[in-house]
Amino acid sequence: MSSMVHPNTALFNAEKQLPVIPSCEHFAGNEKLITKALELQDKFGPIFDITCDCEDGAQAGKEKEHAEMIARVLSSDLNKHNMAGVRIHDYSHDHWRADIDILMPAIGDRVAYFTLPKTNNAVNIQEMVDYIKAKAKEHGIEREIPIHVLIETHGALKEAWEIAAIEWVQVLDFGMMDFVSDHQGAIPASCMRSPGQFEHPLLARAKVDMVTAALANNVVPSHNVTLDLKNPYQTYKDAERARNDFGFLRMWSIYPTQIKSIVDAMKPDYSEVNDACNILIAAQDNHWGPIQYDGELHDRATYRYYWQLLQRAQVTGLDIPQEAQKRFFD
Repeated sequence: MSSMVHPNTALFNAEKQLPVIPSCEHFAGNEKLITKALELQDKFGPIFDITCDCEDGAQAGKEKEHAEMIARVLSSDLNKHNMAGVRIHDYSHDHWRADIDILMPAIGDRVAYFTLPKTNNAVNIQEMVDYIKAKAKEHGIEREIPIHVLIETHGALKEAWEIAAIEWVQVLDFGMMDFVSDHQGAIPASCMRSPGQFEHPLLARAKVDMVTAALANNVVPSHNVTLDLKNPYQTYKDAERARNDFGFLRMWSIYPTQIKSIVDAMKPDYSEVNDACNILIAAQDNHWGPIQYDGELHDRATYRYYWQLLQRAQVTGLDIPQEAQKRFFD
């Protein structure tokens, strides 16, 4: 077994790979909600990320105290999985640098990501990323800290390809509500909900353009929230359509019951997981040369697809057959 080449080695060169991260990102704005989210993460297992919100979560004039609270909670034993990120203030806000100044020394070694909102262009994002890098270096943090960028303005959508190409950028998030507002009434408010959010031509185009820019740069595209908090099935259907019709690999949650709906809608089909295991095991046994499986030809192109699928299955908590688990993940 030890002589067998792992798929990460066999199927990819040195180029950047699409990150395999949880399909759900749950937002929490205050200490009570962040604590509850961390408790849910421990209960469900590490199948979703938590985004602690400095931007909308902080009261005006209390930005410093809010960032300090997040630093304290995420540096505590409550943060068992180190799967919590922070949305800082946007580039135009006076406090965005102070957010990083407070957070980096406290949690720079364990924060899952920083989310940068309301950008208008790639130049501003580059400046923010450079500041994050400098502060990380200043505090002796050598890891690459993932950056998530909200695409919610005309300018950001226009420069989505440039933004996705910036170092450390891991996710592009579609911010639908701000994007609709940015159209100044040209898109009706009803299109913040389904089916309009998927069918209005301006929104459908924007989502397709952002997903294309993200995937072309090996960055994960993340879908906006479902506004209906009390209907988990609506969240499930929105996540399912975002995943299957538009190619989103991740989605925001803003209410605890939305978490499992998103994870369930976006996880791979179990029959595909079984096929992936069988194909990858046979391929590894054949030193990653072409094989036949169920009457079909498979080679490195399909191996890459099934390996990415299998990794997503593992991240979402699906049971992986024992032989595949042993070969590829243990």
